[in-house]
Amino acid sequence: MSQIILVVVEQREGKLNRVSWETIAAGQAIAAQTGWTLEAAVAGSSMGAIATEVAAKKVAKVYDIESSKLEPYTPDAFAHAFKEFLAKHPAKLVLMPHTYQVRDFIPKLATALKTTAISDVIGFKYEGGKLVFTRQMFQGKFVADVTFSGSGTCFATFQNGAFRADKAEAAASPAPVKTVNVDVPEGVVRNHPQEVFKEAKQAVDLTQAEIIVSVGRGIKEQKNIEIAQQLAAALGGEIAASRPICDNGWLPMDRQIGSSGQTVAPKLYLALGISGAIQHIVGMKGARSIVAINKDSEAPIFEIADYAVVGNLFDIVPPLIEEVKKAKG
Repeated sequence: MSQIILVVVEQREGKLNRVSWETIAAGQAIAAQTGWTLEAAVAGSSMGAIATEVAAKKVAKVYDIESSKLEPYTPDAFAHAFKEFLAKHPAKLVLMPHTYQVRDFIPKLATALKTTAISDVIGFKYEGGKLVFTRQMFQGKFVADVTFSGSGTCFATFQNGAFRADKAEAAASPAPVKTVNVDVPEGVVRNHPQEVFKEAKQAVDLTQAEIIVSVGRGIKEQKNIEIAQQLAAALGGEIAASRPICDNGWLPMDRQIGSSGQTVAPKLYLALGISGAIQHIVGMKGARSIVAINKDSEAPIFEIADYAVVGNLFDIVPPLIEEVKKAKG
C-alpha cells in the first residue's frame, strides 16, 4: 500500500470548518517524521473553492470528491463515497477532525473497509518504524498509547486543540487539485436530513470562537455573570462556563466547556473564578493563550495558564473591561 497520509477536511454548507486546519497541521507533523506523502481531500458538491483553499497549504495534492448525493451530508453517502474513493486512491493513514459529523460516519466507513479507527487523538509518536497515537481515557485522567495492527487503511480523528491551526504550513506554490466524481447509487442514502436543528436561538458552536470568557464557581451568583458577559462583549468573544454553572441553570448547557461539554481551542481563553478541575481542563487546554483569574494561588488552573492573576475577579474584571474599551477606541 502507498505510504500516503490523507487528511479529510470538513465542510458544512460550503464552508470549511476551521478545525480542519488543525488536522492538516497534524498531518504535516506526521509526514515530517515518517517521510510519507501528505495529501488532502474534501467531499461534497461544488467543492472547487474549498479544494483551492486547502491547496494553499503544504500538501502534495488535493482531491475534490464530488457527487450531488453528498449535499446535504448523510453518513450513508459519505461512507459510500470514501469507500469508493479509497479503493482507487489508497492511503496508509486517513486523518480527520474529531467532529460530530466525523463521529457519525467514520465507524460505518471503517467497518465497511474491515479496518479500525482511533478516535479523539491528542498526539502521536513515531518509534522504530511504528506510528503510535495518544488518546485520553476516563475524562482525561489517563492517557493511552494506541497503534494499529494489520496492513489496511487506518483512520484517526484528532481532538479539537490537539494541534494549532496556525501551525499548518503554507505551500511555496499551490498543490494540484484533482476532481474525482463518485457514484452514490439510488437507495444508498436511507435518510433525508431536514434543517439543522438548534435548541435555541442563542445556541452557539464554541469550537469556532476565537475568544472565550469562561466563568466558574468564583462568580458566586447568577447576576454576577453579567460582568463576564460585558468582558466578552468588549473583546468580541463568547461567554462560556464550567459545569457547575450550567448545572445550576445560570447559563445554557451549550455554553459548557469540559469533558461533558464542548472541547475548544480559541486564540484566547479567559478563566474567571475557575479552579481547574481535570474535567474542565481537558476541554480548554488547547487554547493558544490562557489567562486565569482566581483568588486561590493554589488553583490547578494556574498550572496550565500562560498568565496567572491571583486576586478577586470582582476587583480585576471591571477595570479590565474599561482598558479593553479604551484600547479599542
